[in-house]
Amino acid sequence: MALTLTMLGPLALTGCTRPDEPSSLPPAGVYQHAAAAENSQAQPIAPDGVAGALTRPLRAAGWFCVQARANADGRALWCRIARHDASDTVRSQVAQFLLDRDDRLVWAWFPPVGTALESKEVVAAAASTLTAIWPDAGDRAREEIEDFEDDHRTDRAGQADGVPHAGWRDTYAEYDYGWSNGLVVTARDASVRRWPFGSDHYATSMSSAVDDLLAGGYDCFYPPQQYCNRVQSNGYFRVTLRGDQVVSAEFGIGSRIEAGRQRHLLSEEFPHGLTFLTEAVRRPVTERIEQSRRTGTSFAGIVAGTVVIIDVRKSALDGGDLVAYLDIRIGAPLAATSPV
Repeated sequence: MALTLTMLGPLALTGCTRPDEPSSLPPAGVYQHAAAAENSQAQPIAPDGVAGALTRPLRAAGWFCVQARANADGRALWCRIARHDASDTVRSQVAQFLLDRDDRLVWAWFPPVGTALESKEVVAAAASTLTAIWPDAGDRAREEIEDFEDDHRTDRAGQADGVPHAGWRDTYAEYDYGWSNGLVVTARDASVRRWPFGSDHYATSMSSAVDDLLAGGYDCFYPPQQYCNRVQSNGYFRVTLRGDQVVSAEFGIGSRIEAGRQRHLLSEEFPHGLTFLTEAVRRPVTERIEQSRRTGTSFAGIVAGTVVIIDVRKSALDGGDLVAYLDIRIGAPLAATSPV
């Protein structure tokens, strides 16, 4: 299923919305363009410039940040942190940024954290990054969000007059906060008409991969289904797409090491390998996944120009034996699109 964009008129392109409407995600028209020198090779973020300043507080707090893609008009940054609770369940939080060719922040998004309505983690991420480039913007965001939460603490189900949200502006940007979208920031003095959408470096098409998923035991009906299940192993496979092109993929797979040998082979679920990846990156990405499956260690980094995230949950560990479940993400979704 192609990325669906709703045309809301020219106001949405600049981030301006009527007071009774939350910000549009994604802004209208930003992905409705032909390829514009799309570059989907993930790159580390240089320490200098606006990108470095924006992400430095997050990286210092343990986040993984990367330039996920770029084109002739701008570049998209993606940051993520994973937190394990007492039951070893992973809760992830992300932040997205779009910069123009002159290294100015154009747009930022701090989505809600999972299904929780708690705002503290969104506030902490937003306040630290915004303050790094715009004096007082972080403090103002903290005040507005805390006031909003206090005003609506007893009415989290919504209001008759629409989705509750708060909007404000300063000399740098316009801001919109609500439970459905989290915090959306749109700069007032910079814009990017054509947002980067490339993924050709690392991903193939969903239609070319679905037969292999079926051969591996997944229940997968594509199109239109973008979420496949493998009941016999509690496995899943889901993608974000632009048309038929895979943009990001996530899947879950178990690992069972007994007497030093892997008893749950990757080929059980992917008989022909990870065919949703291009040949240029398939082998190194597979090797990185197999390393985590052998050792039971999580990973967040760039492999062969590709974003790879591996969250490991260990259910048993005894001597040299290992039983674990891995949640794996490859690639980053397009900015302002869900799931994040």
